[in-house]
Amino acid sequence: MKALTHLKGPSRPGPGDRKVLLDRAGELFAGAEIESSDIIRIDVPGRGQSVGGEGLLRPELEPIVPALQSGSLFGGRMGVMLMDAHLLQSDEAAVVTDLLAHLAGGSPPVVLVTSGKLPSPLASHVKRNAEVVTVRKLADRDVALWVRDAARRRGLRLGTDAAQALVQRFGSDVGAIDHALDQLSISGGPVTEQVILDRFRNRPDQPLWKLTDALAKGAAEEAIRRLHDLLTHGHPLVLVATIENDLRKRALAAAAPDIATFAEWIGGKPGAYPTRKAWQAGRTMSREDLNRAVDAVRRADATLKGMPQETHLPTLERLVAALCIWYRGR
Repeated sequence: MKALTHLKGPSRPGPGDRKVLLDRAGELFAGAEIESSDIIRIDVPGRGQSVGGEGLLRPELEPIVPALQSGSLFGGRMGVMLMDAHLLQSDEAAVVTDLLAHLAGGSPPVVLVTSGKLPSPLASHVKRNAEVVTVRKLADRDVALWVRDAARRRGLRLGTDAAQALVQRFGSDVGAIDHALDQLSISGGPVTEQVILDRFRNRPDQPLWKLTDALAKGAAEEAIRRLHDLLTHGHPLVLVATIENDLRKRALAAAAPDIATFAEWIGGKPGAYPTRKAWQAGRTMSREDLNRAVDAVRRADATLKGMPQETHLPTLERLVAALCIWYRGR
């Protein structure tokens, strides 16, 4: 793996295309013996989706400076993934280009993930110095091949009808199919077309609290996987409302003088586990990060209600990745 890799995805990628891009990025880092836990993922906000701030870099992009300038200080082997790098503003592209131009020998490898044209001068630097890996848009034939390979890795034997049934239920959303295959691999018995059509008629059994728990842990990879699973049959606004409710409790916990008052405000009992859990979460989050999170959720909600559908998934992915940082105070 070269010090800089440009992972070029298709324009207007769907959920399945984005998962394939993320999986390919993971493979590149794995080839360089970098564990997923040692990858610093930084998501570039779309237009009007940043929490704001001053300086050449928006707040969501500030972690790239210490990551690239002081990679060895983090300990061990690490990598940096800049997601949706084509959304960088011109000043930001100049800063990133300068950082990349001065990478030292011990600096972490960098993967730029795009589904659009890189801005100048970053485009020129990447053209001269990066290894380019192109991932094309998923076609039905690609999904069918992916299903068979994924089933084989789990020791599942799927006939053509069963594989097509998964595509029928989930389309090109290979993230959702991956989750379905996990369920099928532990259920026992033959996997037939009818079993798949009956079992996955409704939304997968995925409670919403698993997403908020992943956010609270700061586990971006898990949170984004939960997001993809929940979006298989769920509505994006329902997920935003869930996150908004979680943030509301955190804000109330930060404002309450004691847990008894907090419990009264949310209609809970002071000794109940959900109340204590929400109380501790709100008390450990800084006021600055809380305000950033609230503003980011507000912007995401406005995007979902007023922007084209193809912007919804990237918006939610960036929101979830940013919340993982702010929830953990990193």
